[in-house]
Amino acid sequence: MDMIQHVTGLRITALCADLATFHKTRRKPGTQQPVTSDTEDFGSVLLHLGGRARGAFTVSQVSAGRKNMLAIDIYGTKAGVSWNQERPDELWIGQRNSSNRLLAKDPSLLYPAAAAYADLPGGHAEGYNDTHKQVFRRFYARVADSSAPVDYPTFEDGLLGMRLLEKVAESARKQAWVTV
Repeated sequence: MDMIQHVTGLRITALCADLATFHKTRRKPGTQQPVTSDTEDFGSVLLHLGGRARGAFTVSQVSAGRKNMLAIDIYGTKAGVSWNQERPDELWIGQRNSSNRLLAKDPSLLYPAAAAYADLPGGHAEGYNDTHKQVFRRFYARVADSSAPVDYPTFEDGLLGMRLLEKVAESARKQAWVTV
């Protein structure tokens, strides 16, 4: 939910969640030892973002073959974009009135604010682990210089995330939309 709000710039205003536990017995990571579990292993959430935008996401530990996929699709009236963490250097852009295209990451073509997050030249993959490096870089820049921008998640962001999770649990329990 944090990623959705960050990428779109919109706040989640309402949601409707469905949570389920498909596997009551699971295998302990790294072993074949069975472990009993009563936590959910699947969740699907519909969202209202701001006044008009809508969204949805699924979180799953039961999608066979998927190791850790994070995919983002955003659609407007004239175009859409799609990004998949398993192919981090590619961005698909779909056009309503012209050909679709696939862009490869090239920091020399990024807006300056976005280029600041790309340390490697085009053709060199940056991925999940690099996000931690970027967060710590900005946090320590702020520690060294209190006038540096707060360009990293804050405790306030964490609190908002926890409140959103409480709303997901409430919605699933009520089997209804809840206002955030």
